Amino acid sequence: MACEAECRPLGVFECQLCALTAPYSYVGQQPPSTQSVVLLEESYVMRDPFTPNKDRFLILGSRCGLCGRLVCVGPECSLFYSKRFCLPCVRENIDAFPQEIQQDLEKRKVPSKRPASQPGSRT
Repeated sequence: MACEAECRPLGVFECQLCALTAPYSYVGQQPPSTQSVVLLEESYVMRDPFTPNKDRFLILGSRCGLCGRLVCVGPECSLFYSKRFCLPCVRENIDAFPQEIQQDLEKRKVPSKRPASQPGSRT
C-alpha cells in the first residue's frame, strides 16, 4: 500500500528538446524505497515498469545546470558532467568543458538516419 502513494505519478515529464514524455513519480535526489541511493542531481524519476521490484527506478531527466531547460538523459539531449547540461548549452560553452567531453561531443555529431519529425514513419 505504501508504494501506491509513492508510485502514483506526480505529473508528466517532458523533455524540452526531443519532446519525450513519461509520467514521473518522484523529483529529488533520493528516490523512495531506496535506502542507500543518492543521486548526484535533482532528477525526475519513475518506478521501473519492467520489473516487479519496487526498489528499481528509471531516471528520466533533470534541469540543465545553465539554462534551466528540462531535458531527458538521452545522449541526443544532454550530458552529465558534475551537473546535467543540455547539448545546446554544452555547444555554446564547449571551451569550458574538459577535452574528453569535447571529444565525446564530436562523436555525437554523427547525423541521424531519420528526421526527428518523422519517428517510425514508413513511406
